Amino acid sequence: MHKVQDPAEDATAAARLSFPPAEHRAVALGEVHARPFVAVSYPRIILQLAFLMDVGQVPHNELIEELARAQGVPVPDRETRHCAIPWGRGTLRWERHTEFSTWFWDGPAMPEFGEPMPLHPFGGSFRPPGKFISGIRLEIWPDGAEVKKAITTFEPASLCRSRVRDGAAEAATDFRQDGDGLTRILIVDKGLTDLGRGALVQCLLDIETYRILAMLALPLAQALSPEIRRIEEGLRSVTQRMRDQAWKEADDTLGEITRLSAELEANAAQSLYRFGASKAYDSIVGERIASLNEEPIGGETLGTFLERRLAPAMRTCKSVEERQQYLSLKLSRTTELLRSWVDVGLARQNTALLASMDKRAKLQLRLQQTVESLSVAAISYYIIGLASYLAKGLDHSFSQPVSTVGIAAAVPFVVILVWFFVRKVRLHHSDD
Repeated sequence: MHKVQDPAEDATAAARLSFPPAEHRAVALGEVHARPFVAVSYPRIILQLAFLMDVGQVPHNELIEELARAQGVPVPDRETRHCAIPWGRGTLRWERHTEFSTWFWDGPAMPEFGEPMPLHPFGGSFRPPGKFISGIRLEIWPDGAEVKKAITTFEPASLCRSRVRDGAAEAATDFRQDGDGLTRILIVDKGLTDLGRGALVQCLLDIETYRILAMLALPLAQALSPEIRRIEEGLRSVTQRMRDQAWKEADDTLGEITRLSAELEANAAQSLYRFGASKAYDSIVGERIASLNEEPIGGETLGTFLERRLAPAMRTCKSVEERQQYLSLKLSRTTELLRSWVDVGLARQNTALLASMDKRAKLQLRLQQTVESLSVAAISYYIIGLASYLAKGLDHSFSQPVSTVGIAAAVPFVVILVWFFVRKVRLHHSDD
């Protein structure tokens, strides 16, 4: 039986938008929701470890697959960037970033702040997938006597404590590591929702992780600084020799500048990614600190503490990067100046060579003119000789005085004709 199409359904189908998507549109749309805030209750303890992917992402994928099999859950796809696995009384969350991966686990809080945990995923059987870069132990407690006791466990000289999120919570840390190498952070909840608590947790975890990643450029900058100074001294020595007009050392000087440029570019290539990544990480730290809306509680805030310590390191990295760029520009200018110097010397040599060639051409012309004169005499001599042989053959018809007189009279005419002929041949070649 034929089904009659409902006009309303036709109108709905016609109203739907269906266009060919742009390349990577799905990735761009999904990136906005790539890191949703996790709803976190309290009291709660959170551990987050970060490992560099310096040998690639394969070990990280293999480890999360191994943990998923151990918990009896589906193995995540190799292309996924984050996944969650139930673990004990909490959840293990894994996320892959550009050059590192984070391993986040939340569980119920211990009876006291900082007390060792008997069960978590990062025990003795946990195999780190890369070099350890950051470790955080964050605990969330309600306001009370336990919080006052927990505050006393932090180092007073570096304690940072502030009200955050318009007084809805307090955050405290001393940015020091405990016996497990973890940075301890305390959140005092004063009325946050579960999602608001999760957002605050993610913000504090990002601050600690990214501030360490940003500081990775400082040792590199400190190691490159003596190299840059040595190249600067080499360039000063080269320019001093150029100022003294050591023309005979132009080739050696150019070779020295080329060597210095190669060393500088090698160092710049080594530090290019690290300095760029540190700028990005420092920017993220600044954004996260600004989102806290901190108010100090009898001391420093997290923002002022990191500003005093992170900002000088970033300025050092920026200074080294700017010195590299400026030194590269100076080497390029010196190379151009030296090449101009060499070009002027070559022009002088070419001028002298052309002058020498011109002199040789004049000498050759004079020699040619001399040879031309001699050739006229020689050719005339041979013609007269041939004529004399002809006259001797005619002696039986003419008397000897007649042939001798005729040959003598013909000499001027022969010389003139030969000279005219030779000159015409030379002019013909000159025209060609």
